[in-house]
Amino acid sequence: MLENKSLTQLKALMADVKDLDDDRLVALRKDPRQGAKKLVQQVEKRIQRQAAAYKAYQARLTYERQVLDQDPGLLIAGVDEVGRGPIAGPVVAAAVILPCDTHRWIAVTDSKQISDKTRRQMADLIRQEAVAYAICEISPQIIDQVNIYQASRLAMKGAVDQLSVQPDYLLIDAMTVDLDIPQMAITKGDSKSLSIAAASILAKVYRDDYMIQMVQEYPEYHFDQHMGYPTSVHLQALAKYGQTSIHRQSFGPVQRTQKNYKPS
Repeated sequence: MLENKSLTQLKALMADVKDLDDDRLVALRKDPRQGAKKLVQQVEKRIQRQAAAYKAYQARLTYERQVLDQDPGLLIAGVDEVGRGPIAGPVVAAAVILPCDTHRWIAVTDSKQISDKTRRQMADLIRQEAVAYAICEISPQIIDQVNIYQASRLAMKGAVDQLSVQPDYLLIDAMTVDLDIPQMAITKGDSKSLSIAAASILAKVYRDDYMIQMVQEYPEYHFDQHMGYPTSVHLQALAKYGQTSIHRQSFGPVQRTQKNYKPS
């Protein structure tokens, strides 16, 4: 009888319950104790959250399945970039070819929708399990030469070119690249495709780490706080200390800056 168990024992018993019809949960619903009733609510909410997460994960495989329905043997690479909006730092793209088994990738989604901790956990998992992945960065100097849109496309192309395994098909976030590989541009692809989401995570973690490293070189700008985006803190530092070698000179706030950075 569950009534004879303490709430601590009940929590341990319910820890691996994954179905609302599990006999243990059905029995717990009959326990009249307030603590037991609260535990029932917690377990039910957890199961519902897990079910919703799994449903969303399955939805993020829709485009991959559409391609594989045509040829199950195709290797699909998801491609995404980060860093179009900042006024400092590179634009970074990643390409990822999913493994056959992605059951541990349920939390892989648009990098903007998850915490830094989860992003880094998923990045480690992606690097461990992906068939192949590659990352390409395009410098602020190149961005200034060709514009940010074309620099993003160059980064994406570079990431695909650097893959150790040649993909047969590309799923790309919102654009196409100049490669002789069949491809599909998906608007908001980082939230709709698992392959693109994985690429967005790798690119985001890589770029964040780059900007964090830049704190040592340019401590006055606090790049670890804003990653180069034009926040008030960043714009104040730009006005006070001037533009650095990693600022994008073609971007308005930097263009309006009349001084260059000098180390103190």
